[in-house]
Amino acid sequence: MTGGAGFIGSHLVERLIDDDWEVLAVDDLSKGHLDSLADARRMGNVHFHQLDICSDEFRAAVRRFQPDVIHHLAAQSGVRPSVEDPLFDARVNVLGTVNVLAAATEAGVQRVAFASSGGAMFGEVPGKPATEDFPALPDSPYGISKKIVEDYFRYFRDESGVDYVILALGNVYGPRQDPFGEAGVVAIFSRLMLDGKRPVINGDGEQARDYVFIDDIVDAFARAGEIGGGVRLNIGTGTATTVNELFALIAGAAGYDGSPEHGPAKAGDLARSVIDATAAKSHLGWEPWTPLERGIAKTVESFRGA
Repeated sequence: MTGGAGFIGSHLVERLIDDDWEVLAVDDLSKGHLDSLADARRMGNVHFHQLDICSDEFRAAVRRFQPDVIHHLAAQSGVRPSVEDPLFDARVNVLGTVNVLAAATEAGVQRVAFASSGGAMFGEVPGKPATEDFPALPDSPYGISKKIVEDYFRYFRDESGVDYVILALGNVYGPRQDPFGEAGVVAIFSRLMLDGKRPVINGDGEQARDYVFIDDIVDAFARAGEIGGGVRLNIGTGTATTVNELFALIAGAAGYDGSPEHGPAKAGDLARSVIDATAAKSHLGWEPWTPLERGIAKTVESFRGA
Protein backbone atom coordinates (compact mmCIF):
# COMPACT_ATOMS: atom_id res chain seq x y z
CA MET A 1 0.00 0.00 0.00
CA THR A 2 1.24 3.48 -0.81
CA GLY A 3 0.39 6.33 1.54
CA GLY A 4 0.02 3.74 4.26
CA ALA A 5 0.72 6.11 7.16
CA GLY A 6 -1.75 8.73 6.00
CA PHE A 7 -5.33 9.42 7.01
CA ILE A 8 -7.08 6.96 4.69
CA GLY A 9 -4.11 4.61 4.43
CA SER A 10 -3.71 3.96 8.16
CA HIS A 11 -7.40 3.14 8.50
CA LEU A 12 -7.21 0.84 5.48
CA VAL A 13 -4.19 -0.98 6.93
CA GLU A 14 -6.26 -1.75 10.04
CA ARG A 15 -9.13 -3.05 7.90
CA LEU A 16 -6.81 -5.26 5.85
CA ILE A 17 -5.24 -6.68 9.03
CA ASP A 18 -8.75 -7.44 10.28
CA ASP A 19 -9.28 -9.29 6.99
CA ASP A 20 -6.11 -11.37 7.62
CA TRP A 21 -3.89 -9.73 4.99
CA GLU A 22 -0.15 -9.25 5.38
CA VAL A 23 0.53 -5.60 4.57
CA LEU A 24 3.51 -3.65 3.27
CA ALA A 25 2.84 0.03 4.02
CA VAL A 26 4.95 2.54 2.09
CA ASP A 27 4.96 6.25 2.92
CA ASP A 28 7.50 9.06 2.59
CA LEU A 29 6.12 10.57 5.84
CA SER A 30 5.85 14.02 4.31
CA LYS A 31 2.29 14.10 5.64
CA GLY A 32 1.71 10.66 7.11
CA HIS A 33 2.63 9.72 10.67
CA LEU A 34 4.18 6.42 11.67
CA ASP A 35 2.33 6.42 14.99
CA SER A 36 -0.93 6.18 13.00
CA LEU A 37 0.08 2.59 12.27
CA ALA A 38 0.86 1.67 15.88
CA ASP A 39 -2.40 -0.19 16.50
CA ALA A 40 -2.24 -2.03 13.18
CA ARG A 41 1.34 -3.13 13.83
CA ARG A 42 0.29 -4.55 17.19
CA MET A 43 -2.73 -6.28 15.63
CA GLY A 44 -1.11 -8.07 12.71
CA ASN A 45 1.67 -8.51 10.18
CA VAL A 46 2.52 -4.99 8.98
CA HIS A 47 5.79 -4.04 7.32
CA PHE A 48 6.75 -0.40 6.82
CA HIS A 49 9.18 1.30 4.44
CA GLN A 50 9.76 5.05 4.26
CA LEU A 51 10.07 5.50 0.51
CA ASP A 52 9.25 7.88 -2.32
CA ILE A 53 6.87 6.20 -4.79
CA CYS A 54 8.84 7.75 -7.66
CA SER A 55 12.05 5.96 -6.65
CA ASP A 56 13.72 2.80 -7.90
CA GLU A 57 13.91 1.70 -4.26
CA PHE A 58 10.11 1.64 -4.15
CA ARG A 59 9.94 -0.69 -7.14
CA ALA A 60 12.58 -2.95 -5.57
CA ALA A 61 10.57 -3.13 -2.33
CA VAL A 62 7.45 -4.14 -4.25
CA ARG A 63 9.35 -6.80 -6.17
CA ARG A 64 10.65 -8.29 -2.91
CA PHE A 65 7.26 -8.29 -1.22
CA GLN A 66 5.32 -9.52 -4.31
CA PRO A 67 1.87 -8.35 -3.19
CA ASP A 68 -1.34 -9.66 -4.70
CA VAL A 69 -2.96 -6.21 -4.53
CA ILE A 70 -1.64 -2.65 -4.33
CA HIS A 71 -3.83 0.05 -2.80
CA HIS A 72 -2.38 3.25 -4.22
CA LEU A 73 -3.23 6.19 -1.92
CA ALA A 74 -0.01 8.24 -1.96
CA ALA A 75 -0.53 11.61 -3.62
CA GLN A 76 -0.01 15.33 -3.64
CA SER A 77 -3.60 15.83 -2.54
CA GLY A 78 -4.08 19.58 -2.29
CA VAL A 79 -5.74 21.73 -4.93
CA ARG A 80 -3.99 24.95 -3.90
CA PRO A 81 -0.48 23.38 -3.75
CA SER A 82 -1.08 21.91 -7.21
CA VAL A 83 -1.78 25.39 -8.56
CA GLU A 84 1.30 26.80 -6.85
CA ASP A 85 3.59 23.98 -8.05
CA PRO A 86 2.06 21.98 -10.91
CA LEU A 87 5.41 20.35 -11.71
CA PHE A 88 5.63 18.77 -8.25
CA ASP A 89 1.98 17.75 -8.47
CA ALA A 90 2.62 16.00 -11.80
CA ARG A 91 5.78 14.32 -10.48
CA VAL A 92 3.96 12.71 -7.56
CA ASN A 93 0.53 12.11 -9.04
CA VAL A 94 1.42 11.21 -12.62
CA LEU A 95 5.01 9.92 -12.61
CA GLY A 96 4.52 8.37 -9.18
CA THR A 97 1.44 6.49 -10.36
CA VAL A 98 3.24 5.27 -13.49
CA ASN A 99 6.03 4.00 -11.24
CA VAL A 100 3.47 2.19 -9.07
CA LEU A 101 2.00 0.53 -12.17
CA ALA A 102 5.46 -0.42 -13.42
CA ALA A 103 6.24 -1.93 -10.02
CA ALA A 104 2.95 -3.82 -10.11
CA THR A 105 3.87 -5.26 -13.50
CA GLU A 106 7.34 -6.33 -12.38
CA ALA A 107 6.01 -7.98 -9.21
CA GLY A 108 3.10 -9.80 -10.88
CA VAL A 109 0.45 -7.89 -8.91
CA GLN A 110 -3.11 -8.93 -9.69
CA ARG A 111 -4.72 -5.50 -9.36
CA VAL A 112 -4.32 -1.93 -8.17
CA ALA A 113 -7.02 0.01 -6.33
CA PHE A 114 -6.45 3.73 -6.83
CA ALA A 115 -7.70 6.75 -4.88
CA SER A 116 -9.01 9.40 -7.27
CA SER A 117 -11.18 12.42 -6.54
CA GLY A 118 -14.84 12.83 -7.41
CA GLY A 119 -14.67 16.53 -6.60
CA ALA A 120 -11.47 17.59 -8.36
CA MET A 121 -12.12 15.31 -11.33
CA PHE A 122 -15.60 16.58 -12.23
CA GLY A 123 -15.42 20.20 -11.15
CA GLU A 124 -18.75 21.96 -10.71
CA VAL A 125 -21.70 19.51 -10.50
CA PRO A 126 -25.01 21.36 -10.86
CA GLY A 127 -28.34 19.59 -10.48
CA LYS A 128 -28.32 15.84 -9.87
CA PRO A 129 -25.30 14.02 -8.39
CA ALA A 130 -22.69 13.22 -11.03
CA THR A 131 -22.50 9.69 -12.38
CA GLU A 132 -19.29 8.23 -13.80
CA ASP A 133 -20.13 9.46 -17.32
CA PHE A 134 -20.44 13.10 -16.20
CA PRO A 135 -17.95 15.19 -18.22
CA ALA A 136 -14.59 15.30 -16.43
CA LEU A 137 -13.50 18.95 -16.65
CA PRO A 138 -11.00 19.42 -13.81
CA ASP A 139 -10.03 23.01 -13.10
CA SER A 140 -6.80 22.40 -11.15
CA PRO A 141 -3.54 20.56 -11.84
CA TYR A 142 -4.51 18.14 -9.06
CA GLY A 143 -7.75 17.21 -10.84
CA ILE A 144 -5.98 17.05 -14.19
CA SER A 145 -3.40 14.62 -12.81
CA LYS A 146 -6.16 12.31 -11.56
CA LYS A 147 -7.78 12.39 -15.00
CA ILE A 148 -4.55 11.80 -16.91
CA VAL A 149 -3.50 8.64 -15.08
CA GLU A 150 -6.69 6.79 -15.99
CA ASP A 151 -5.22 6.21 -19.45
CA TYR A 152 -2.10 4.74 -17.88
CA PHE A 153 -4.24 2.29 -15.89
CA ARG A 154 -5.92 1.16 -19.11
CA TYR A 155 -2.56 0.93 -20.89
CA PHE A 156 -0.94 -1.25 -18.21
CA ARG A 157 -4.01 -3.47 -18.04
CA ASP A 158 -3.96 -4.01 -21.81
CA GLU A 159 -0.18 -4.49 -22.01
CA SER A 160 0.61 -6.47 -18.85
CA GLY A 161 -2.72 -7.64 -17.45
CA VAL A 162 -2.66 -5.62 -14.20
CA ASP A 163 -6.30 -5.23 -13.22
CA TYR A 164 -7.47 -2.03 -11.53
CA VAL A 165 -10.32 -0.18 -9.88
CA ILE A 166 -10.29 3.61 -9.68
CA LEU A 167 -12.33 4.99 -6.77
CA ALA A 168 -13.41 8.60 -7.25
CA LEU A 169 -13.94 9.70 -3.66
CA GLY A 170 -16.25 12.31 -2.23
CA ASN A 171 -15.12 14.49 0.69
CA VAL A 172 -13.65 11.98 3.13
CA TYR A 173 -13.75 12.76 6.86
CA GLY A 174 -13.19 10.96 10.14
CA PRO A 175 -10.79 10.35 13.03
CA ARG A 176 -7.10 10.94 12.35
CA GLN A 177 -7.65 13.50 9.61
CA ASP A 178 -5.24 16.44 9.75
CA PRO A 179 -6.98 19.40 11.46
CA PHE A 180 -4.31 21.83 10.31
CA GLY A 181 -4.28 21.29 6.54
CA GLU A 182 -6.09 23.21 3.81
CA ALA A 183 -8.67 20.46 3.32
CA GLY A 184 -10.66 18.40 5.80
CA VAL A 185 -13.19 20.93 7.02
CA VAL A 186 -14.72 18.47 9.50
CA ALA A 187 -11.37 17.95 11.21
CA ILE A 188 -10.54 21.65 11.12
CA PHE A 189 -13.88 22.75 12.58
CA SER A 190 -13.85 19.97 15.19
CA ARG A 191 -10.42 20.92 16.50
CA LEU A 192 -11.21 24.64 16.61
CA MET A 193 -14.56 24.21 18.35
CA LEU A 194 -13.16 21.84 20.96
CA ASP A 195 -10.41 24.38 21.63
CA GLY A 196 -13.02 27.11 22.05
CA LYS A 197 -11.91 28.91 18.92
CA ARG A 198 -14.13 30.41 16.25
CA PRO A 199 -14.08 28.63 12.87
CA VAL A 200 -14.03 30.64 9.65
CA ILE A 201 -16.50 29.89 6.87
CA ASN A 202 -15.31 31.15 3.52
CA GLY A 203 -18.08 32.92 1.62
CA ASP A 204 -21.74 32.46 2.50
CA GLY A 205 -21.37 28.81 3.58
CA GLU A 206 -23.85 27.52 1.02
CA GLN A 207 -21.16 25.56 -0.81
CA ALA A 208 -22.36 21.93 -0.92
CA ARG A 209 -20.23 18.81 -0.74
CA ASP A 210 -20.64 15.03 -0.50
CA TYR A 211 -19.18 13.92 2.86
CA VAL A 212 -18.23 10.24 3.24
CA PHE A 213 -17.09 8.67 6.51
CA ILE A 214 -13.68 6.99 6.59
CA ASP A 215 -15.02 3.54 7.55
CA ASP A 216 -17.18 3.52 4.43
CA ILE A 217 -14.20 4.55 2.30
CA VAL A 218 -11.96 1.73 3.52
CA ASP A 219 -14.82 -0.73 2.97
CA ALA A 220 -14.91 0.37 -0.67
CA PHE A 221 -11.15 -0.18 -1.03
CA ALA A 222 -11.31 -3.59 0.61
CA ARG A 223 -14.02 -4.65 -1.82
CA ALA A 224 -12.22 -3.14 -4.82
CA GLY A 225 -9.05 -5.04 -3.96
CA GLU A 226 -10.97 -8.31 -4.05
CA ILE A 227 -13.16 -7.66 -7.11
CA GLY A 228 -11.32 -5.45 -9.61
CA GLY A 229 -12.85 -4.99 -13.02
CA GLY A 230 -11.01 -2.17 -14.82
CA VAL A 231 -13.56 0.49 -13.90
CA ARG A 232 -13.84 3.92 -12.29
CA LEU A 233 -16.48 4.08 -9.56
CA ASN A 234 -17.81 7.02 -7.59
CA ILE A 235 -17.66 6.58 -3.81
CA GLY A 236 -20.01 9.08 -2.23
CA THR A 237 -23.38 9.44 -0.55
CA GLY A 238 -25.23 11.37 -3.24
CA THR A 239 -26.31 13.84 -0.55
CA ALA A 240 -25.41 17.52 -0.69
CA THR A 241 -24.49 19.10 2.66
CA THR A 242 -23.69 22.78 2.89
CA VAL A 243 -20.86 24.15 5.01
CA ASN A 244 -23.45 25.92 7.16
CA GLU A 245 -25.27 22.64 7.79
CA LEU A 246 -21.96 20.93 8.55
CA PHE A 247 -21.03 23.68 11.01
CA ALA A 248 -24.29 23.15 12.91
CA LEU A 249 -23.77 19.38 13.13
CA ILE A 250 -20.20 19.71 14.38
CA ALA A 251 -21.17 22.43 16.86
CA GLY A 252 -23.88 20.18 18.28
CA ALA A 253 -21.48 17.26 18.70
CA ALA A 254 -18.76 19.46 20.20
CA GLY A 255 -21.04 21.42 22.52
CA TYR A 256 -19.99 24.66 20.84
CA ASP A 257 -22.47 27.53 21.11
CA GLY A 258 -20.58 30.20 19.18
CA SER A 259 -21.21 31.46 15.68
CA PRO A 260 -18.82 31.19 12.75
CA GLU A 261 -16.75 34.00 11.36
CA HIS A 262 -17.32 34.60 7.65
CA GLY A 263 -14.31 35.31 5.48
CA PRO A 264 -14.05 36.02 1.77
CA ALA A 265 -14.93 33.24 -0.64
CA LYS A 266 -11.97 31.25 -1.93
CA ALA A 267 -11.15 31.88 -5.57
CA GLY A 268 -12.30 28.92 -7.67
CA ASP A 269 -14.23 27.28 -4.81
CA LEU A 270 -16.91 25.00 -6.24
CA ALA A 271 -20.50 25.84 -5.36
CA ARG A 272 -21.64 22.21 -5.50
CA SER A 273 -19.89 18.86 -5.81
CA VAL A 274 -21.97 15.71 -5.22
CA ILE A 275 -21.51 12.26 -6.78
CA ASP A 276 -23.76 9.30 -7.52
CA ALA A 277 -22.46 5.92 -6.26
CA THR A 278 -25.11 3.68 -7.83
CA ALA A 279 -22.49 1.91 -9.96
CA ALA A 280 -20.41 1.09 -6.87
CA LYS A 281 -23.41 -0.63 -5.32
CA SER A 282 -23.91 -2.68 -8.46
CA HIS A 283 -20.24 -3.55 -9.05
CA LEU A 284 -18.86 -3.84 -5.50
CA GLY A 285 -21.99 -4.31 -3.41
CA TRP A 286 -20.91 -1.10 -1.67
CA GLU A 287 -23.03 1.66 -0.24
CA PRO A 288 -22.48 4.32 2.44
CA TRP A 289 -23.81 3.02 5.73
CA THR A 290 -22.68 5.74 8.16
CA PRO A 291 -25.16 8.63 8.55
CA LEU A 292 -23.47 12.01 8.60
CA GLU A 293 -24.62 12.75 12.16
CA ARG A 294 -23.07 9.53 13.46
CA GLY A 295 -19.84 10.03 11.56
CA ILE A 296 -19.54 13.60 12.83
CA ALA A 297 -20.12 12.43 16.41
CA LYS A 298 -17.39 9.77 16.09
CA THR A 299 -14.99 12.27 14.57
CA VAL A 300 -15.54 14.94 17.19
CA GLU A 301 -15.18 12.39 19.98
CA SER A 302 -11.87 11.20 18.55
CA PHE A 303 -10.53 14.77 18.57
CA ARG A 304 -11.86 15.30 22.07
CA GLY A 305 -9.66 12.49 23.31
CA ALA A 306 -6.61 13.45 21.22
